[in-house]
Amino acid sequence: MSSFGYTILGFGGGSVAKKLEFDYLVVAGGGGGGYDDGGGGGGGGLRTSFPGGTKVEVESGGTITIGGGGGPQPNSSPGPDARDQSKGGNSLAGSITSTGGGGGGPPNVQGGAGGSGGGGALNATGGSGNEGGFPTPEGNPGGNGGGNNSGGGGGGAGQAGINGNSDQFGGPGGNGATNNISGSPVVYAGGGGGGANNNASGPNVSGGNGGGGNGGFGNAQGNNGTNGKGGGGGGGPGGGPTRQGKTGGNGVVILKSPTSGGTINVNGSGNQAQAQPDGSTICTFNVTGTVVF
Repeated sequence: MSSFGYTILGFGGGSVAKKLEFDYLVVAGGGGGGYDDGGGGGGGGLRTSFPGGTKVEVESGGTITIGGGGGPQPNSSPGPDARDQSKGGNSLAGSITSTGGGGGGPPNVQGGAGGSGGGGALNATGGSGNEGGFPTPEGNPGGNGGGNNSGGGGGGAGQAGINGNSDQFGGPGGNGATNNISGSPVVYAGGGGGGANNNASGPNVSGGNGGGGNGGFGNAQGNNGTNGKGGGGGGGPGGGPTRQGKTGGNGVVILKSPTSGGTINVNGSGNQAQAQPDGSTICTFNVTGTVVF
């Protein structure tokens, strides 16, 4: 039967499974940046019902999975395998899955596909976004490499990554998307900036709004994507002994209960359940955990 937003399933004298419909924001982990003038990592896929969309049904005690950010690529023998190992992890809540961001390409390797695609490097193209094939896209493609020691920016939830420049300047990461489910506007799932060889390319390798890490340039290292936003990691610089790309940021899941949802608790270190004045509860998951009501 259904009452006050709950669905209770009873089978004779057996156990009862309690379910509740939540508004949701599900952001996957961002992809890691490519090695040596590499492409920026793609932002994690972003799917949401808020405001006004179809809610997701979650069972009490159900696991909410948070995708981790993709790691940096090794210095030795970078290629498609290393790029694919830099893909972000998927995030899940009930029946909703968001796809991890694609890893940035190392030199002459296409950016990886993902929730948003990683940027390509040198003569390679950016990876495709919306890898989950959802009717409302979860992200955008990465930018193309610039052809001369430059990586394209990783795609973001709100914008495709920008192509690298042929003058050894990397491309900026695509901007993320704004969501208000937490009670205030926050931007999530920005793409990482592409790496570059030119020491003057700093303004051109910025990460996208929403946690995208800046790309490295010359001898300067880039930045990791922001945890809790699913930002892509910045591509690696083209100068100096260390040319690794940076790690993508971990994803996040936020669930908002109906006003009649009653008391709701969450498990997992750093996760929070905050009761609201209207009777709803906002549950924020920064690590994998469970929701109980």
